[in-house]
Amino acid sequence: MIKIICVGKIKEQYLKDAIEEYKKRLSKYIKLEIIELQDVDYDIKKTLEIEKNNIINHIKNTDYNILLDINGKELTSIEFSNTIDKIRNNYSNINFIIGGSYGVHDDIKNMVNERISFSKLTFPHQLFRVILLEQIYRSFKILNNEEYHK
Repeated sequence: MIKIICVGKIKEQYLKDAIEEYKKRLSKYIKLEIIELQDVDYDIKKTLEIEKNNIINHIKNTDYNILLDINGKELTSIEFSNTIDKIRNNYSNINFIIGGSYGVHDDIKNMVNERISFSKLTFPHQLFRVILLEQIYRSFKILNNEEYHK
């Protein structure tokens, strides 16, 4: 199973539609769950602490946890698909964690198995969820030698 644990809810209908489309496409390959955590807005320290606790409530020690982090390792789509494939051989659950507008607490950064960056650019959190789903879908197309990735 793949879980996407993210801070904040999707507001725009066009993004909701895109997310639903990729969820439908991915259902052919893997069980997917998207967990939307409440977006809080206090001072940075309190916000990060609350969001940390909310994230931790949705992960298990037996899961493989990947933080989407601008300072993480950059991968090509093929490297990303190979990473997913290797992880699935050893773990039944892969969690992708998308932090809030302040990022994530250092405790989260220190507890994840790895940190991946899709770019040095900053993306809106809602749009990034669609980008992540598309790359996960692309990964399964690559892994199954199906036409999609060029």
